[in-house]
Amino acid sequence: MSADSKMMNKPPQMMTRPPNEDFSLKETKPALGVGKTAHDKLTSTYDLVEQMQYLYVRVVKAKDLPGKDLTGSCDPYVEIRMGNYKGTTRHFEKKTNPEWNQVFSFSKDRIQSTMLEVVVKDKDVVKDDFIGGVLFDLNEIPKRVPPDSPLAPQWYKLADRKGDKLKGELMLAVWWGTQADEAFSEAWHSDAVGASADGLASIKSKVYLSPKLWYLRVNVIEAQDLIPNDKTRFPEVYVKAMLGNHVLKTRVSVSKTINPLWNEDLMFVASEPFEEPLILSVEDRVGPNKDEILGRCAIPLQYVDRRLDHRAVNSKWFNLEKHVMVEGEMKKEVKFASRVHLRVCLEGGYHVLDESTHYSSDLRPTAKQLWKYSIGVLEVGILSANGLSPMKTKDGRATTDAYCVAKYGTKWVRTRTIIDSPTPKWNEQYTWEVFDPCTVITIGVFDNCHLQGEDKPGGNRDSRIGKVRIRLSTLETDRVYTHSYPLLVLHPSGVKKMGEIHLAVRFTCSSLMNMMHMYSQPLLPKMHYIYPLTVSQLDSLRHQAIQIVSMRLSRAEPPLRKEIVEYMLDVGSHMWSMRRSKANFLRMMSVLGGLVAIGRWFNHICNWKNPITTVLIHVLFVILVLYPELILPTVFLYLFLIGIWYYRWRPRNPPHMETRISCADNVHPDELDEEFDTFPTSRPPDIIRMRYDRLRSIMGRMQTVVGDMATQRERFQSLLSWRDPRATSLFVTFCLLTAIVLYVTPFQVVAILTGLYVLRHPRFRHKLPSVPVNFFRRLPARTDCML
Repeated sequence: MSADSKMMNKPPQMMTRPPNEDFSLKETKPALGVGKTAHDKLTSTYDLVEQMQYLYVRVVKAKDLPGKDLTGSCDPYVEIRMGNYKGTTRHFEKKTNPEWNQVFSFSKDRIQSTMLEVVVKDKDVVKDDFIGGVLFDLNEIPKRVPPDSPLAPQWYKLADRKGDKLKGELMLAVWWGTQADEAFSEAWHSDAVGASADGLASIKSKVYLSPKLWYLRVNVIEAQDLIPNDKTRFPEVYVKAMLGNHVLKTRVSVSKTINPLWNEDLMFVASEPFEEPLILSVEDRVGPNKDEILGRCAIPLQYVDRRLDHRAVNSKWFNLEKHVMVEGEMKKEVKFASRVHLRVCLEGGYHVLDESTHYSSDLRPTAKQLWKYSIGVLEVGILSANGLSPMKTKDGRATTDAYCVAKYGTKWVRTRTIIDSPTPKWNEQYTWEVFDPCTVITIGVFDNCHLQGEDKPGGNRDSRIGKVRIRLSTLETDRVYTHSYPLLVLHPSGVKKMGEIHLAVRFTCSSLMNMMHMYSQPLLPKMHYIYPLTVSQLDSLRHQAIQIVSMRLSRAEPPLRKEIVEYMLDVGSHMWSMRRSKANFLRMMSVLGGLVAIGRWFNHICNWKNPITTVLIHVLFVILVLYPELILPTVFLYLFLIGIWYYRWRPRNPPHMETRISCADNVHPDELDEEFDTFPTSRPPDIIRMRYDRLRSIMGRMQTVVGDMATQRERFQSLLSWRDPRATSLFVTFCLLTAIVLYVTPFQVVAILTGLYVLRHPRFRHKLPSVPVNFFRRLPARTDCML
């Protein structure tokens, strides 16, 4: 028996998380707001992170260095030693007055020495020669914290290892500082000792901006004077549009002439600075998989009209040309009189969706003229992480080189990489402008697999450790939230906690009235409602936008790689998952649970389970019937009181990813394997057959439910359709009698009698279905007509 068959024959086992695993959110009390004393005064820029002490060494230049070569020159470089840590500058060839202007920083937490040694050496083939050095006592080094001015560098005479003065001087600046120092971002860090020279760029913190994206609408109207090669047949003409790697086609024109008509829209995503033109080709389908180009034209997007609202732009005629490609350029050979009629515009009134609609961090239109004023500022302090799982093996031991990526709006931030630490401390703070409170910030943690500088196609990919989402509308303004968030990742073996990340978050509102006004505005720009795009168009355009953003950010230095961008933007969220389907079904049932509870409570009232409550409901019902103007005030007052009552138990912590809601703590292993399957599938036929049968079983039950709902709807329609003449005649007669009774009887009397009948005591009830229910169930439906 094959392994796959054995898997199918095994009794089902559920993936359950270990009972001692803690997936909850924890409130923390870090020492934030550093610099409150006069001695350590920090600006408020870093009031959401813990203070980290660093020893900074700025190596500026040297002069009058002695020659060590036979030619009387030297190849100098500077080596900074701090205990077991060592940093070196670049070296110069044959230069006695070099200038480096490099900064080195050493974390105070890792310093195990009391002396700082700065040595100038001459680079040699066999062994580097000692030129001279300078020693510093760490207790004598001054402290400097912004907004103090930068420490001025000084000249220091070089000395030998015994302390005797030598020829040459070195200009240095040495001081104690924090991560708020201006030199922090450009400095070489002692944490980077495990990275190669090529990999140093990939460990520094960086801020990225997404490219400015536009929707490009190409309205293909018609073509004229086409010249097909075969004039004995009716041409089957369509238009193919290409922008970059994305290709779209119109349908074949219904008018099979040399003047075809389409009037069809093609939608693309274009990014500034519009490096690639829009290429259109008119083609004739002469046979299966055989198309003939009748003409092409290239349209530079820099000169295309930009539309901010739904008003139509002017259409233009473009000449069609036949050309050949020479070294990637278009070479015109022969010019024809054929032309195509187009209406091309860049849509500035839409928001280009590159994120999942559930986790959008930006909802503004593309055109900056349409932006509203910002309503506040979001500040995030990325403090640290603890308990990170080892992600790779280095020198025979498991290790993790972690960094964070945060994305909100068009601004991406990347922290520095902390090498070889399961408990990294970043303490970096970032700020975003907020234009809409109903948005989400995403923070991901990743393992850096490019410390040695290797960056080959298909090479190592940075591993995902986990991510956190925080919706701004769930935060109280001007409050600092400090929590430890669990980093959860779903693996084929089940959900796994990869560690915890400590964050400090503050949402500051600049105008409370503007923020409250936002709740009355449409979520998306007006063009999404005035001139809406179809669901299939939005899916295709989102795929294009993600490809453009990932490609652009992967070309930055250091690159924000494709796998990082796709994970942050939830690329695979639309794929089929049995687990997600169950989770969404349970969410729906939870929402309907309130209605079910109301129905159960009303049933208890009707059955007099609590006579006092039923009598009170009778009294309230009679009052509302006699004074109907009190109905709406009573309803809204009741909702107001419920809201005030629940205020005491309002959520005090931001929401976080929960395994129970996601149905990740109790899931069948085959369902997880199906979720991680590729598209198209790569599993064996036996597994595919088993999953197909399981899906058929589930869809069969859904089919039955949908059929029952359709049956009830068709019975309502058959009341007046005379499909059952006797039932329709009874219903029509009942309607006539009811109209007469309601006309001569006051409405309050009818309402009170109906209410008293519904709320009657159980001794006046019987267990058989009522007459209206019996009548409704006898009505015909179209199930009789189905095969």
